[in-house]
Amino acid sequence: MRYSSLLACTALTLIATTGLAHADDVTAWRLFVADHAEAKVTAIDLATDATLDTFPLESPGVLYTTPSNQAVYAVEGAANRVSAIRSGIEIEDHGDHGDIHVAAPETISAAISGNRPVHFVEHHGQIALFYDGEGVARLVSEKDWLDGDDKLAIREIPTNAPHHGVAIPWGDYAIATDFAPNGETTRPQGVYVYDAQNAKLGDLHECPLLHGEATSGNITAIACATGLLIATGSGEPSITHLPYPASLPEGNVSTLLGGVGLQYFLGNYGADKIVLIDPAEADAFRLIELPTRRVHFAVDPQQPKFAYIFTEDGKLHQLNVLSGRIAKSITLTEPYSMDGEWSLPRPRIAVAGGEIAVTDPLKGLVHIVDAASFELDRDIEVAGLPYNIVAAGGSGTTH
Repeated sequence: MRYSSLLACTALTLIATTGLAHADDVTAWRLFVADHAEAKVTAIDLATDATLDTFPLESPGVLYTTPSNQAVYAVEGAANRVSAIRSGIEIEDHGDHGDIHVAAPETISAAISGNRPVHFVEHHGQIALFYDGEGVARLVSEKDWLDGDDKLAIREIPTNAPHHGVAIPWGDYAIATDFAPNGETTRPQGVYVYDAQNAKLGDLHECPLLHGEATSGNITAIACATGLLIATGSGEPSITHLPYPASLPEGNVSTLLGGVGLQYFLGNYGADKIVLIDPAEADAFRLIELPTRRVHFAVDPQQPKFAYIFTEDGKLHQLNVLSGRIAKSITLTEPYSMDGEWSLPRPRIAVAGGEIAVTDPLKGLVHIVDAASFELDRDIEVAGLPYNIVAAGGSGTTH
C-alpha cells in the first residue's frame, strides 16, 4: 500500500511539473487607432507592428477602454451610437497569477443607440453613456456587453433636459448631471445621486460649468468651475466639495485623469498648465507650468509615478507625479499648433505596457517610445489620419 501510494504521488508530481513545464509567460499588447476622417478603427499587434484587422464604423469614433482590457468602445457621435470591438485579449485573475487568452479581435454585434452620445464612463464593471441630445444616461453591465447579447439590459436615467452631461455608475446607485439653463452654456450646473429606482436622493450637489470626471483608487472626482466634487463610499456615494485654493491663478479644470497604482488626479488648467491633485493632502493642488500649450496627456498604469504630456511644439514630456516636475522630453513630430478648431487632427497618446504610442495624423504614423529609456524606438505606418488611440493588453500565463 505504501509503495502504491508512493507511485501515485510520483505520478501526480510528474503531471503537475509537466503542466508547469508547458506553462509560458506571455505579454500581448494591441493598439486600436481611429481615423480622423474615415469611419474605421485599425487594430495593430505591437509584437509585430502588423495590422490585425480594420473595423468599419458608421461614423468616425472616439475610443475608450476599461480596466478589463477586453474591449474597445467607439463613441460614434455623428451616427448616434456606441459600438464595441473585442480586443481578443483576456486575462483571468487566479490570485497568484493570471491566465492570458489571446485571439483575433472582432466586432461585438451589440451597440447602444441614442441622440448624440458623448461621454463614456466605466466604474466597477458598469458602463454609463450620456446622450447629450436627449439628456439621458444609459447604463449597462460590461460583462453583458462582452457576452455579445444584442438585447442588452439597459438602465435609463432621464435628466431634466438635453445638455452636455455625464453619468457615473455606482453599484445600485448612480450620479448624473442636472442642467440649469443660463443662456450661456449647455454644460451642467451640478449632479444628483439616484437610487436603483432612479429617484433623486437629497439636494443638488452644485458644480457650475461641470466638465470632466475620473476615478483613482476609491475616489471619484468631478471637475467644476469652483473646484472638484469628491465622491466616495461603497454604498450610496458621499459627495463633498474640494475648492480651488486662492494660490491658483484664475481658471478651472475641465479634463481629469485618475492615477493607477498611486491615488492622484491630473487635470488641465489653462492652455499651458496642468494641475496635480491629491484630495488627501492639505495642499491638494500643485500647478505645473508647461513649456508651451498642451495637446494631450495620459497617465502610465504600468509605471505609476509617471504621466505623459504632448505639447504643440511636437514634444512628448515625461512627468514625475511624485516630484511634480518634467523629468524627460523628446521631440516626436513637427509642431501641431493649438490655434484653430479643437477638433482638428492632432496627436493622441496611449500607454501599452513598456511602450508609449503617439499618433501623428498628418504623417500617417504612430510613434513608439520606449518607456524606460524614453527614446523613440520605431514608427508604425497607418493609412489615413491616425488620430484617437487606445491600448489593450497585459501579461499572463498560457498552459
